[in-house]
Amino acid sequence: MTILEQTVAAIRPADPAALAEARAHQDRLTKPRGALGVLEEVAVRLAGAAAVNPPPLPAPAALAIFAADHGVHAQGVTPWPQEVTVQMVGNFLAGGAVANAFAAQTGASVTVVDVGVAADLAPAPGLTISKVAHGTADLSLGPAMTVAQAVAALEAGIAVARDLVDRGARCLITGDMGIANTTASAALICAFTGHDAEAVTGRGTGVDDETLARKIEVVRRALRVNRLDAGAGGADASGLPSPDALKTLAAVGGLEHAALAGFVLGGAALGVPVILDGVIAGSAALAAAALAPDVVDHCVAGHRSAEPGHAVALDHLGLRPLVELELRLGEGTGGLLAHPLVCAAVRVMHEVATFDSAGVTDKEA
Repeated sequence: MTILEQTVAAIRPADPAALAEARAHQDRLTKPRGALGVLEEVAVRLAGAAAVNPPPLPAPAALAIFAADHGVHAQGVTPWPQEVTVQMVGNFLAGGAVANAFAAQTGASVTVVDVGVAADLAPAPGLTISKVAHGTADLSLGPAMTVAQAVAALEAGIAVARDLVDRGARCLITGDMGIANTTASAALICAFTGHDAEAVTGRGTGVDDETLARKIEVVRRALRVNRLDAGAGGADASGLPSPDALKTLAAVGGLEHAALAGFVLGGAALGVPVILDGVIAGSAALAAAALAPDVVDHCVAGHRSAEPGHAVALDHLGLRPLVELELRLGEGTGGLLAHPLVCAAVRVMHEVATFDSAGVTDKEA
């Protein structure tokens, strides 16, 4: 079996016994039932994913920022020049980005992964070079990647997940960097959910009306040129990665999307929760779920971004975001902000007394 096949085969659905035990445990804690709202759902979710109650504390956390460039940039879908991708990689490595500040706040490590930056990067502390190609081809003219390139990027993401967990991470957070990557994200969301391009394509870095209209048409053209039917992809009957899902990811995804999908799959296979960031991570998670549906049980939606496609992706995945602050930066910023909430949800399960242990009278049934 390939690394991808081994990883998919290792992913298990949420454990029903652990889910039931966690729900019962929540109801015995010294608080009104349901008083912690969504945090209770998060704690139960992580118990099911870990197959134990209470679940392990999801700390320390590790952020991986996957960086890549996109051939569709040539279609004028963003006013930002492509060289900003490599410049921002340098900013991450120097500690000067918003993601670095948020990571310092939550105590997360930061790893930058070059999976497809158009330029050749020099080795540097904190940088993992896993370059599959110098950017993708133009998805509006044909497939952005070959299937072999998509698999290579998926396996690069799996390798990063394994390495970070080996180094002690107990929670993985998705991050991304790639000028024009919201265009590829919109195409992926359309392909995997069946929604129209106008409903899921947003302004990204803040484009004007003219550029947004062009971006929507580019997404539609990409789907048409690549002959992608609504709701493409999915796991086949064998449980192995679906050729249709791989083809869809290769056709309209980016190298960082494929690597992020592998990162999510890798964390799930190792039983480590993955906090998803924004629309780039959401679209990558759709690809991961098409390859291995049970992967969703191991994911937490960190936030809901201002991009319309992100809400569509989360609804399709059945995930409820923890934070909604109209963020549209990427980098892992929303996932980092959500990490303390995820930790708090689990800490309740470990540290809050039950009615019996505290000698507190429960309400009458």
